[in-house]
Amino acid sequence: MPSKEDILGGLPAEKPLPVTLNILPIGGRPIFPGIFTPLMINAAEDINVIEDSMNGDGYVGIVMLKEDKDNPTSVDLHNVGTVARIIKKINLPDGGMNVFVSTLERFKIRKILNTQNPIAATVEYLEDKEDNAFEVKALTRALISEMKEISENNPMFSEDMRLNMVNIDQPGKIADFIVSILNIDKSEQQKILEMQNVRQRMEQVLVYIKKEQEIFRVQKKIQAELNEKVEKNQREYFLREELKSIQEELGISGSSKESEYQKFKDKLDSFKLEGEAKETAYGELSKFQMLDPHDSEYNLSRNYLDILTSLPWNDVPVEDYSLDGASRILDADHYGLDDVKKRIVEYLSVRLLKHDGKGSVLILVGPPGVGKTSVGRSIANAMNKKFYRFSVGGEHDEGKIKGYRRTYIGSMPGQIIQGLKITKSKSPVFMIDEVDKMNASAQGDPSAALLEVLDPEQNATFRDTYLDVPFDLSNVFFILTANTLDTIPGPLLDRAEIIELSGYIDQEKIEIAKKYIVPKNLEKNGLKKNQVKYTKQALALIATEYAREAGMRNYEKCIDKINRKIVTEQVQAFESKGKTGAEKIAAGFAKKTFSVDLPEVRKYLGKAVFDESQIKTASVPGTAIGLAWTSMGGDTLLLESIAFKTDKGGLQLTGQMGDVMKESAQIAMNWVKQHAISEGIKDSKWFEEYTIHLHIPEGATPKDGPSAGITMATTFMSLLTGKKIKANVAMTGELSLTGQVLPIGGLREKTVAAKRNKIKTIFIPKANERDLADIPEHVKKGIKFIPVSHVMEVIDNVF
Repeated sequence: MPSKEDILGGLPAEKPLPVTLNILPIGGRPIFPGIFTPLMINAAEDINVIEDSMNGDGYVGIVMLKEDKDNPTSVDLHNVGTVARIIKKINLPDGGMNVFVSTLERFKIRKILNTQNPIAATVEYLEDKEDNAFEVKALTRALISEMKEISENNPMFSEDMRLNMVNIDQPGKIADFIVSILNIDKSEQQKILEMQNVRQRMEQVLVYIKKEQEIFRVQKKIQAELNEKVEKNQREYFLREELKSIQEELGISGSSKESEYQKFKDKLDSFKLEGEAKETAYGELSKFQMLDPHDSEYNLSRNYLDILTSLPWNDVPVEDYSLDGASRILDADHYGLDDVKKRIVEYLSVRLLKHDGKGSVLILVGPPGVGKTSVGRSIANAMNKKFYRFSVGGEHDEGKIKGYRRTYIGSMPGQIIQGLKITKSKSPVFMIDEVDKMNASAQGDPSAALLEVLDPEQNATFRDTYLDVPFDLSNVFFILTANTLDTIPGPLLDRAEIIELSGYIDQEKIEIAKKYIVPKNLEKNGLKKNQVKYTKQALALIATEYAREAGMRNYEKCIDKINRKIVTEQVQAFESKGKTGAEKIAAGFAKKTFSVDLPEVRKYLGKAVFDESQIKTASVPGTAIGLAWTSMGGDTLLLESIAFKTDKGGLQLTGQMGDVMKESAQIAMNWVKQHAISEGIKDSKWFEEYTIHLHIPEGATPKDGPSAGITMATTFMSLLTGKKIKANVAMTGELSLTGQVLPIGGLREKTVAAKRNKIKTIFIPKANERDLADIPEHVKKGIKFIPVSHVMEVIDNVF
């Protein structure tokens, strides 16, 4: 680079400062007067400004932008800048320009002559104002003194900077020079540039110097502490090395770190890893060997290797089971569920034939308490495989599935890798519960993470975020459970075989109680087998009056409550006779037997939760009974409607209906309105004067779906004609605008709910007639099914 003397040599004398200037906008920091500096010019517009100024009087106004931006206009500029004389320009190979300027005076923009590039303006030059020469002189000495301290402690200050600072003879220029080399915000520098009063300018610069000195003091303190810590670590390192040598001389065994290193190495050698997994594992092992046990990363590396070497890399999947054995285990563990067992056996048959379990995913769908989790455990037992279960209900973090990065404190692998570590098998049965209750959030979407886990095309190279090496999941048998399919993403359903578990009717509950629940609960409460005998009538009463839901959880709670109360009564009776102590009480209990019939059930369980009054009946005109399917199983819905006179008519809906159900209600209303007018039941004026209000009781429970369409139409026709529907009649079916009855789902669950509600006749869509074959005979027994294809077939027969 040419020296200042080379550049200045031979230049003509300076001209008077012009009133009109071309403006050069600059980003970064403002440039102060009295400075000789190079400027790098790259933008074509800025190069034009320099060329135009050099072709003129050689002066340019340098003004800082309020915010750095491309193609600035006059509104983007600060109001005060510095006039500079262009000394020399050097064109650069890349098309840019290096310009040497000598800055002269402050100026204030008076008027913008051209708002776009090249910006031109008329300016007013600002002279320094000195109001107290004595104070200014004192401030000058203070500034130079303080800056000397900073320059001595900061190697960034060159000798030229120190000499320039001492040789400047104008107080204002000293303040300008110092503030230009201090590391302060550019907005603060601009404020100094805009100050005409020299004393105020120097006082403000002195404040910045004090702040800089404080920063230097803190930096020195931190540096000293760091150096002390490094020296301490080095000293400890040498002492540990000496200790190691002493231990070797004395024949004392090596450190725990060495034994752990050898343990990890032996395991890795036995795995015969290949590719990326081998490279990552041995790389981490080398890093572990180099780390000091007191290092913060030591435990992170140790935990990583511990998990990596605990995985079943060498396990060879084997399908070792028979269909007869699998069937016996399923029958022993569960009563009924014949369709479910049949489909599971078919599934296992295919696995045996292929000698391959890759891509096996089942989804068990059904209401709570029907045995989804226990079916999964039975499948694992039937296949002689390890079983691992975890729930994703309410999860909103994909890290639950795929793990967390090791950079986070307390990070760990996801549940998939943890399950493999616990089961120590490469082909276990994994049960993932409540997949319909996952939610996406800012932490990711767990259902999206499950797609990779369950996809047979991807899971052979599954990569947990924590481990960050591929692991083969293709031999894992995944069983998912859900209460409903509605909230499960479609791509997730596509990867699985869906098996539906329906709710139980009363007869099934009685058999399940006799074979499974009562024996298990007697043991739980310290009673012997057959010590408490339940009559069939007692078990039936529990099903009808205390536990009517689709599953068996509440039923089991009732049995548990009865057994607890029997035990409590007898213990209190023994103690009242003076027989105390666990051994005496147990001996007395062993000789007793108990019978539970209807009076004992009512005595121990108290007032019935369900009674005959809660059975839904359409006893007045404007009501009808529909069948619905919910995440809790099948249910009966009593639809109620009334009409009242208003000014505008219309339809009012209440009872927590979803959008689909609201549309069904509007379709039913429009069909009924058209039919009633055409048949002369009501005229159009009536519908303009009366509002029809449709309500579905249990208003706090959300309801949705199209299957209540014909029930709504029947309700409206009952209201308009004043006729009641027949007793013990229910219906289900979607309604079209032309009155067609369209098919629905969940017919088995709806039939179970109807039987529980003492329904004798059910109108179903004709298209669902084929589904009757899938419903067990003991469920259909006592119910008449009437297939219909048009809503008029219902209306003609239901009243």
